[in-house]
Amino acid sequence: MPDSVYKIIELVGTSPNSWEEAAKNAVETAGSSLKELRVGEITKLDMKMDGGKVLAYRARVSVSFKYQK
Repeated sequence: MPDSVYKIIELVGTSPNSWEEAAKNAVETAGSSLKELRVGEITKLDMKMDGGKVLAYRARVSVSFKYQK
C-alpha cells in the first residue's frame, strides 16, 4: 500500500445488552459518515451500574480510516 495515509480515532459505543453490541454500535454509527474504515481495536471495556445492576455496557474502540486524495 504505497502512499497510503490513515487516521486513527477513538469511539465509545454503548449497549444495554453486551460489550460486543456496544463495539458494533460504535463502528456502524461511525461507518455511516466515515468511509474506508479499515481496522478496529477494542481498547477498553466498562459498564454503567446503578444499585448493583448493569445499566449499559461500553466499549472504547480505536478505528482507522484511509485519507482520500
